[in-house]
Amino acid sequence: MTADFLVIGAGIAGLSFALRAARHGSVIVLTKGGAYESNTAWAQGGIASVLVPGERDAGDTEEFHVADTLDAGAGLCKETAVRTIIHGGASTIEDLLSYGVSFDRKHDHFLLGKEGGHSHRRILHAKDTTGLEVARALIETARKTPNLTLLENHYVIDLITSAHLGAVAEDRVLGAYVLDTRTGEVEIFRSDRVVLAAGGCGKVYLYTTNPDSATGDGVALGWRAGASIANMEFLQFHPTCFYNPGATGPEARSFLVSEAVRGEGGVLINGKGEDFTKKSDARGSLAPRDIVARAIDREIKRTGAPCVYLDVTRQPKGFMKERFPYIYETLLKFGIDCETQPIPVVPAAHYQCGGVLTDVNGKTTIDGLFAVGEVACTGLHGANRLASNSLLEANVIARRALDEMIRVYPPGRVILNPPAIAEWEHGDTAVPDELVVIYHNWDEIRRLMWDYVSIVRTDNRLRRAAARLKNLKKEVREFYWGHRVNPDILELRNLVTVAGLIVECALRRKESRGLHYTLDHPEAKESYQSDTVLRRF
Repeated sequence: MTADFLVIGAGIAGLSFALRAARHGSVIVLTKGGAYESNTAWAQGGIASVLVPGERDAGDTEEFHVADTLDAGAGLCKETAVRTIIHGGASTIEDLLSYGVSFDRKHDHFLLGKEGGHSHRRILHAKDTTGLEVARALIETARKTPNLTLLENHYVIDLITSAHLGAVAEDRVLGAYVLDTRTGEVEIFRSDRVVLAAGGCGKVYLYTTNPDSATGDGVALGWRAGASIANMEFLQFHPTCFYNPGATGPEARSFLVSEAVRGEGGVLINGKGEDFTKKSDARGSLAPRDIVARAIDREIKRTGAPCVYLDVTRQPKGFMKERFPYIYETLLKFGIDCETQPIPVVPAAHYQCGGVLTDVNGKTTIDGLFAVGEVACTGLHGANRLASNSLLEANVIARRALDEMIRVYPPGRVILNPPAIAEWEHGDTAVPDELVVIYHNWDEIRRLMWDYVSIVRTDNRLRRAAARLKNLKKEVREFYWGHRVNPDILELRNLVTVAGLIVECALRRKESRGLHYTLDHPEAKESYQSDTVLRRF
């Protein structure tokens, strides 16, 4: 199949790009599962933006938003990218409104929330299911848009580049090999304008707030294609994942209690009812996520308790049910009435701040390949993401990426002597009968990453992780080449690739900065105030 634009991923980044690109040519959007299986659809909090005067918090300005973002990023944000993305926020909110996104309002004005690290109220939200509302509007619009084809259950195996086909004069993207998971057949999708928008890698860790689909596919695809990868050591752990031991089902195991709850007065306490977070930062429960997550980790280790608690019982009766209905009802389903009892919480892997290295237009180091959303490292987040900046970044960069594509690769351009692309060659014709080994490897990767490469690290733990991952990569490679590909093998292949990139980046950073904290190098060092960049040669 051929398209003017090929988009891999159907979250806010991919669909925002696709909807605008459809005005300029044919667009194919691929998603490995259902359209709603994305981090976007799971996002509770909202989207940060300083709106036009009259719709913003009194006294708030873009400069305050810039300052808050730079502070959270711990010296690694690229200020030009920060300013560009924040300045583009208001106009992209208009895009979302035009697609039918309904944000909460009061008296005909947006009802703005506040979250950790923000100095003002600037978070637009739709109750506590903002991401689901954004996903709904974008998916419904996409399905009605001419020139746009949304293909579910299509798993991208690998990108196709000229370098892989032996054309060494230039390295440009030519398309992708794609598994139709319903038929088991591998198809070639040809396009010289490809957008990686496949989301993050939370499932590389044992405990995560992410959906099961977050297996680092986009980063792994970019890496194997030869794109530069940056800052994968900076994995954000959300401080407040619902602690529900023994629970089954993804909602019970990965249920996030939004940062917005702390923005509306929720306070983190220990088992004795003490607010322990102010020992780490004067902002207490509203400090940036890296600080709060380490404070919780420290408190759990100090007391031996299995969790800490988020206390919202000081709010008036009915507040949680009105402001956070999804959180309130879900907790009630699991036996917690958060209006009368504290919520047990622990940190869990949430968001990658690194990814495929791009400029502020989403352009990667491979000609024609762009990356947008969580999969990309644009320079906005630095060493730690400021809450609710992710949906903002995805939406702004999607618009900028299209503008850059149209400028550099105008519609109708002709590629001289396009190289032939070979048909896909399967391994063994049978699906492996040793699926238990795949599941064991999956579990081992996630456990070793949690034990050795999570909130607090050491050089010794990182080296142990690297050694075991080296062996796991060999085992996974044998599965991949020896059997007919299926989603389980592909996810495991991507998972072990991304785990290795995280560990390699972490080993290279001999300091503590933002989300990367190591006991062997507890202080930040000026000599490491730069990106950790990896390139496959």
